[in-house]
Amino acid sequence: MDSMSDTNLIDLKNLTLEELTDFLAGMGKENFRARQIMRWIYQRGACSFAEMTDLSKVLREELAGRAFISDWVPEVTEQSQDGTRKYLFRLADGQTVESVRIPMEGERATLCISTQVGCAMQCAFCLTGTFGLLRDLEPAEIVNQVCAALKDGPINNIVMMGMGEPLHNLENVIKALRIFYTTEGFDYGPRKITLSTSGLVPQMLELGRRIRVNLAVSLNATTDEVRDELMPVNRRYPLKELMAACREYPLQPRQRITFEYILIRGVNDTAADAKRLVKLLHGIAAKVNLIPFNEHEGSAFRAPLAESIEAFQTYLLDRNIVAIRRASKGQDISAACGQLKGKLEKQQGRLPAP
Repeated sequence: MDSMSDTNLIDLKNLTLEELTDFLAGMGKENFRARQIMRWIYQRGACSFAEMTDLSKVLREELAGRAFISDWVPEVTEQSQDGTRKYLFRLADGQTVESVRIPMEGERATLCISTQVGCAMQCAFCLTGTFGLLRDLEPAEIVNQVCAALKDGPINNIVMMGMGEPLHNLENVIKALRIFYTTEGFDYGPRKITLSTSGLVPQMLELGRRIRVNLAVSLNATTDEVRDELMPVNRRYPLKELMAACREYPLQPRQRITFEYILIRGVNDTAADAKRLVKLLHGIAAKVNLIPFNEHEGSAFRAPLAESIEAFQTYLLDRNIVAIRRASKGQDISAACGQLKGKLEKQQGRLPAP
C-alpha cells in the first residue's frame, strides 16, 4: 500500500482524463499534460513523479506537493494448479478486497475485480454477502486491482464480478470504466469489460444510458419464489421488471446480455427450471453461463450432479440459446469470492467460524 494515501494529497488514480485535465488547469498547466501523465501512470506503471522525465522538474515538484500515485502490492497471493491466481489487497483503512486472475486459452487472462468491500445484496449462495457492506471502493481502488495484476502479465478481459454489487457503487464504477477505456489509460475497448449485477433495475438502465459495457445479470432462478429466497433484491425488482429492463438495455450489433445461472442441486437445476428459463429469455439477445455451485464451508447448498448440468445445458442448446458451461477454476485455492478474505479473517480472529 502507498504510505501517503492517508494524507491530504490527491490520488491521481481517482481521476478520469477529464478530471485530471481540470486538476492541472487549476495549476495553470496545459491540457496535453493530463494525457502525458496518464500514459506514465497506466502504460509505463510510474508510481512517482520523479519517473516522469518528460515533465519539467518544477512541474514534478509541484505535483508531488499536491498529489500522489497509489501503488498496490497484494498482501497474499494464492496460486492454483490450473494457473488461477487469487490476490488479497489490504486497503489504506485496513479493509481487504480480492481479485482473481483466471487463465484462458493460449496466453490470455481474465481478471475478476471487486467494486465494494463486502456487499449489501445478501445473496444466499454467496460468501461475500456474509460480511455485509462495509463501504464502496473508490475509482483508484478499482483500477489498482488491474494495475497490480498487470505486473504478472497482460490482462485481456476484465469482469466486475468480484466482491460487491457494481451498480450499488455506480458513480465510482463509471469513473473506473472511463479510465479503463481512455486511450492514454488502459485503452480497453468496451467489449473487453463485463459488469455483473444482481438486478438493480433503475441503475441498469442508467448505466446503459451513460456508458457502454457488457452486461451480465446474475439470474439463478426462474420463479420469483425461488429467486426471492436466493437473492433478496428480487423482492424489490422481481423477474418481470428485471427481464423488461434487460429488453430495454441498449446493445451493439451482435452483442448479447449474459445471464449467469448458478446451478444448485435440487433448488434450480430441474427440467422445469430449464423450460421456464427459455420462456424468460424470449426476445432477449442472450447467452447463458451455467455455473455449478462452488461448495464452501458453512453453506447448506450442494453442487449439482453432472447429469443435471448436462440435461439443463442440452435443453437450452436444443432451443437455440447459447449456453456455456463454466468450469469452476481455482478449486484447490480460495477462488470463490470472499473465500480468501474469510479464511484470513477467521485466522486473525475477526470472523466467527461458520
